[in-house]
Amino acid sequence: MRPRLLDLFCCEGGAATGYHEAGFEVVGVDIKPQPRYPFAFIRADAVGISFAGFDAVHASPPCQKHSDLAKRNGNADEWPCFIEPIRAKLIHSGLPYVIENVEGAPLIDPVMLCGTMFPETRVIRHRLFETNWPLSAPAHGKHPLVYTMDRRKGHYGKLSEWTSPVQVTGGGNCSKAAAADAMGMPWASKHGLNEAIPPAYTRLIGTQLLSHIEQQRLAA
Repeated sequence: MRPRLLDLFCCEGGAATGYHEAGFEVVGVDIKPQPRYPFAFIRADAVGISFAGFDAVHASPPCQKHSDLAKRNGNADEWPCFIEPIRAKLIHSGLPYVIENVEGAPLIDPVMLCGTMFPETRVIRHRLFETNWPLSAPAHGKHPLVYTMDRRKGHYGKLSEWTSPVQVTGGGNCSKAAAADAMGMPWASKHGLNEAIPPAYTRLIGTQLLSHIEQQRLAA
């Protein structure tokens, strides 16, 4: 039987897909309907849901408060931060957990992952991951040129959106189809792609998490 992982603030299932490919049975939770979510889904408040029956928990609390956009607009204080209450609940549960968020978020000793670490992912997206178990990351490669539709850029017209790294967040710089291909999420909407963790990230995390769970079981 696959270990069961609870995917909090799940959105459209980028993180869930990586964990599923690593070997987990995944159940998603979000306060909004998520008809594109590819696994079992519960519409609920992620902060209040029970963790009973699960072997691990992943949480991706909304990151607007800590985003570069909020900092530029000077309205970070208008957004709530769910990291602290979720962390307290996760620690109390005793389960192995992962908390994901953007750079600048108040995570404890996080590991940073970037698309340059994954040959199958064509997106430059830094994300931080706090865990209560040992997580390691591949080497962080140099950022290559990214496909652009901006004629002012020196490399305009020299790259293909289907073979080069692309920008997916915000307005993006490529077609929605190319963004979905770059992220490895053909089922997702443009909004879902903007918000998602590439499945490659959580496939790596999930593989290490499975090893940790197995080691804990053997030790017990």
